[in-house]
Amino acid sequence: MRRWIETIIVCQKVGHSAQGIDTATLSRGGAVADGEKLLKPIKIDLSDDLKEIEIMPVADYHWADPNSDHAKILRDIEYIRDNPNVFCILNGDLMDCAIASSIGDTYGATLTPMDELRACVELFKPIAHKILCIVPGNHEARHYRTNGIDLTELMCRQLGIEGRYSSTTALLFVRFGSIKDGHSHNRKAAYTIHVSHGNGGGRKEGGKVQRLVDMSTIVDADVYVVGHTHLPAMLKDGFARPNMANSSITYGTRLYINTSAKLNYGGYGETGGFKVPCTDTPIIHLSGTRKEMRATI
Repeated sequence: MRRWIETIIVCQKVGHSAQGIDTATLSRGGAVADGEKLLKPIKIDLSDDLKEIEIMPVADYHWADPNSDHAKILRDIEYIRDNPNVFCILNGDLMDCAIASSIGDTYGATLTPMDELRACVELFKPIAHKILCIVPGNHEARHYRTNGIDLTELMCRQLGIEGRYSSTTALLFVRFGSIKDGHSHNRKAAYTIHVSHGNGGGRKEGGKVQRLVDMSTIVDADVYVVGHTHLPAMLKDGFARPNMANSSITYGTRLYINTSAKLNYGGYGETGGFKVPCTDTPIIHLSGTRKEMRATI
């Protein structure tokens, strides 16, 4: 069956110049005729005045779970909102979405799925213009599997940022700042970030980190962001890339980020014998004056 992809390019104002944000060029991959879903490219162009940006990967808030730490979540939101050079990626399981067939506590949830959706819209509304991309998690996917409703897409539509949403995974292209190229004109710093909620990983830290590093076998990127396992982690590795144009080799590094969860100990994590979680959030730092990336927790 012949496949086709429809691409929609949207130019949209995102915030205002006082926040260091210029425009975002959003590329939205459309449907494929035979129903397949593909890795979606999302393009973000930020101001050339930015010397450095921080990107906070936000995942596994599980808002309606009774153990969700709302105080820490609100501190994340305030940090993103109040700092002009700080942006975020929403990486799934923002909603808990407990249903009868899931391992979560359906009856102990603090909100119904509809009320949880409304709460998340209000939560992210103050920083909607600073969200670079969004993917769903396995918790939101429960509702899609059972009734065909994509709660994350509905949230994005209410926030007016559906162009930055991928129902599977995303490859984020981020350009900002100004790098001198030795000639009369400069160019923006450019980075690629592969975003996936993730799956599996096991209980041990080694297995979780291995699943994270395995993302580099899917697509070539500068940064890889994964959630799901609730283990805040960061590491870098090196690689060599052949340059066919001049028969040379280029050496580089890749940055890997595993996001934390904002869940206090209890619930199915406690009864299942999982470790007490660390809720510290890794933050990605990207330079706008040279190609340089690092992370802090």
